[in-house]
Amino acid sequence: MLAVLVGHLTGPDGALFGIRFLDIYSFLGTMFLNALKMIIVPLIVSSIITGIAGIGGRGTVGRLGWKTLLYYFSTSLLAILVGLLAVNIMQPGIVDGEPAKDIVALDETDLSSIEERVAGKGAGDVVEIFIRMIPTNIVAAAAEGQMLGLIFFSLLFGYFMTRIEERRSKLLLDFWQGIFSVMMKITDWVMLFAPLGVFALVAKVVAVTGFEAFRPLLVFFFTVLGALAVHMLITLPLLLRFIARVDPRRQFSAMSPAMLTAFSTASSSATLPVTLDCVEKRAGVSNRTTSFVLPLGATVNMDGTALYECVAAMFIAQAYGIELGFVTQFTVVLVALLTSIGVAGIPAASLVAITIILTTIGLPVEAVGLILAVDRVLDMCRTSVNVFSDSCGAVLIGRTEGEQGILEKPAT
Repeated sequence: MLAVLVGHLTGPDGALFGIRFLDIYSFLGTMFLNALKMIIVPLIVSSIITGIAGIGGRGTVGRLGWKTLLYYFSTSLLAILVGLLAVNIMQPGIVDGEPAKDIVALDETDLSSIEERVAGKGAGDVVEIFIRMIPTNIVAAAAEGQMLGLIFFSLLFGYFMTRIEERRSKLLLDFWQGIFSVMMKITDWVMLFAPLGVFALVAKVVAVTGFEAFRPLLVFFFTVLGALAVHMLITLPLLLRFIARVDPRRQFSAMSPAMLTAFSTASSSATLPVTLDCVEKRAGVSNRTTSFVLPLGATVNMDGTALYECVAAMFIAQAYGIELGFVTQFTVVLVALLTSIGVAGIPAASLVAITIILTTIGLPVEAVGLILAVDRVLDMCRTSVNVFSDSCGAVLIGRTEGEQGILEKPAT
């Protein structure tokens, strides 16, 4: 709100001591976006390697593990498809039949090159997506932002790291966990400047375009909320009802403390102790199931985040006036699914994943500034969906393992 007020008062030509406020907003906003881009490669690589190594390090994953991974993969895919359907129906990036690029002050200097990178692909190019998953040079892939290949390499490295002799495996795991811990600290530090970055980026948009810029942003906001609501209130309860065969209303009641914590902290990792307590004591799932399913879910299961990444990337493409064909939308779905594995469970971490998707499909990373004004509230909402999905997974897997007493009594 302060950014909206200041941007409106200064306008595009306001200046102080000969320095335009617009230039100050651009400087601060660019610094924040550059910091986000700086942490992408080491954060995603270390996060995925340690996460996959954690799964492989348990020895033979076994029946419980395969059920868990199948559930997490399936619900994330369903969430992305719900988001894709919602953004194609609502089209938040289109205003009165025209792309919103002028209204939201997107940079059009390289629009022709953007269109060349994104458009003109046919169904045969699906093969090209899978070819790009295997980079010829992993260092070059990291330098050039070819995140699909980098993610695939990280998945392979994390898995086979646990298949070598224990002494060397532990050394490598300690190394990558150390990098991940450092990157989490750096990410926390960068996010301390998020209010300043958001202020500058929003003030810049308002200074250039006025209040009209919030029209497509509001449609985007409610598109995401609607899609999250469909996934949490329809998709997941249907899985509970027809596969787990429990009353979904009791699950909502049992998980209310955890969901409230998730909403207030916007961090699935910080909510994990509360989630464990609710699923064990209020839902009645065994410690054997929760101790495996929930910590893993806090790392790799990000339904709400994957949905949001998909909608955000599609919204930005619509705002640029670029029509994404089947192949590009398939790429968005695939990258959203893969990056949701490596998103850290901290506030605003999905902004990093969105920049990966934009890079992969050829859109400018700077466009992520368009959604920052509403990101925090949506972050709180999608974290609640992430946590609820984790808990539904624990209940569903517990039931399929033959556990008794799950959600048989109302939560107290």
